[in-house]
Amino acid sequence: MTITHASFVTLPVSDQDRALRFYTDVLGLTVTADRDLPQGRWLQVAPEGAQTVFTLSGPGMGGFEPGSARGIMLVTTDVDADCARLAEAGAPVQGPDELPWGRMASFTDPDGNGLMLLTEAHQ
Repeated sequence: MTITHASFVTLPVSDQDRALRFYTDVLGLTVTADRDLPQGRWLQVAPEGAQTVFTLSGPGMGGFEPGSARGIMLVTTDVDADCARLAEAGAPVQGPDELPWGRMASFTDPDGNGLMLLTEAHQ
């Protein structure tokens, strides 16, 4: 096997423009692709410099169910500040909680996709 990284993670959304505002304005991700294809809009966002991007998959792009993604972990340097920003934007946030591997919180995007934030523990 010669796999080097994951290319993208699909986040099924019902409204790509609303999702784009959340992922760029609230989470601070940048647009890496925004193209109109015959089957729909190909829209991707990512943290600056990341190898793996998030595809905001709208209606007609693969038959995914909006809000069905779960367990996506985002690493941050300040989970507390990020949770405050999410709460200010109206995103449901649980935590942060102190765990053996770091300080972690969970939240959902406007479609209900489940994501987590982690500030890793220093060892």
